[in-house]
Amino acid sequence: MPVYRLSRRIAFPDPEEAEDGLLAVGGDLSPERLLLAYRSGIFPWYDEDSPILWHSPDPRCVFVLDKVHASRSLRKTITRKVYEIRFDQAFERVIRACKEARRSGQGGTWITDEMEAAYVRLYELGFAHSVESYLDGELSGGLYGVFIGRMFFGESMFSWKPDASKVALMALAARLRARGSVFMDSQVANPLTLSLGAEEWPRSEYLKRLPDELAGLGEVGHWAADAPAEPSLPA
Repeated sequence: MPVYRLSRRIAFPDPEEAEDGLLAVGGDLSPERLLLAYRSGIFPWYDEDSPILWHSPDPRCVFVLDKVHASRSLRKTITRKVYEIRFDQAFERVIRACKEARRSGQGGTWITDEMEAAYVRLYELGFAHSVESYLDGELSGGLYGVFIGRMFFGESMFSWKPDASKVALMALAARLRARGSVFMDSQVANPLTLSLGAEEWPRSEYLKRLPDELAGLGEVGHWAADAPAEPSLPA
């Protein structure tokens, strides 16, 4: 199948035409194009030496929110309330920490300066969010992503302290469950997400179920006004 070259028109090819996950090249990271990409089951992923690359992988990694898993040690961390969780209090610090995180098998980062600026803009518009873990008042880990309708599209996580990003993920899952979300996107599986209960769906199944989540009455705006979060686990 071909890899499409995008024009200035804000549109994408059918994501089912992605070969080995790669669908298209080019375009821009305007809020309009990014939001359309997520609504279409597509996301940008590239490095500083590449043009903008748009992906729709098969299989797709997701968290079914009622199946999120925590190890015994993580459950103890949550029960002891080691970390305080906040939403949207330090978005720029979170994305910068994810950008600078050292990851096994990666020589650089896919969060380019262009990507960082684009997601900060989505945050300013109320579509991107951060979930942060604090230890003794200091930022210690977290994650960020995009929220449309009832659907959260996870982008990246970081931890400076043990379990800090995992507790943030559990708090996010609890928030989403309380608002009627069924699953959230995790793009491509890795050992960490699989250990937390993520599963891989055929792309066709993901694309079939995505519209129901997008149709939900989602909040546009910062989550910072919420009361402090309590991570919880499915029964």
